[in-house]
Amino acid sequence: MSSYRAVVFDFFGTLTRSVQRGPQHAAIARSLGADPDAVVGVLNRTFRARACGSYGSAEATLRWVIEQAGGRPHPGAIRAAMPARVDALRADTQLRPEAISALTAIRSRGVRTAVISDCTHELPAFLPSLPVAPLLDAQIFSVELGVCKPDPEIYLAACDRLGVAPTDCLYVGDGGSHELTGAAAVGMTPVRLTAPDLANHLVFDADTNFAGRTVRSLTDVLTLLDPVPALV
Repeated sequence: MSSYRAVVFDFFGTLTRSVQRGPQHAAIARSLGADPDAVVGVLNRTFRARACGSYGSAEATLRWVIEQAGGRPHPGAIRAAMPARVDALRADTQLRPEAISALTAIRSRGVRTAVISDCTHELPAFLPSLPVAPLLDAQIFSVELGVCKPDPEIYLAACDRLGVAPTDCLYVGDGGSHELTGAAAVGMTPVRLTAPDLANHLVFDADTNFAGRTVRSLTDVLTLLDPVPALV
């Protein structure tokens, strides 16, 4: 039996490879009459507020971003751009090659799995279509909960849905949003993923002072689940 009852994963940069914004974001900005660089600036400085749902619905949020960047979009244009916005985020998102096998192996040990993501409205729209979706017992999205990591509430929501105590959970993330220190603060065991591609990852509020355990791949997480052999 594993010494942990659940493994909780971050999504972007953890279950996925490193994320960079692709060309579709600029195309959306131009289609709505705003300068792409100005839009990126607004997106970067408002990530946390957007991920907490501070500007309302997906449509209201996109309208706000475009207006902050100097655009004056017609309401119909915003509505029409919504599928493109979801597609742009999906295009930025590539699952790690070992994500499916690692999640499958974890579950085969009787250990539950969850994802906690600081995300905007798009991830809940497309994650159900990804092959990892059926392998996650709980999916916690900041934009739906109204709080971001490292707020204790977001970790406890995952524990609640999994039916486990925080002390029974391993938390695996790349370290954005101070997520590792946040996980430790509620009693989870945090582990930083240090995959080589993360050198180029788009990250906000990195957990730079974390000095805990690290793994190089999702497959390495399995070694942390195996019980320590008894000393004979």
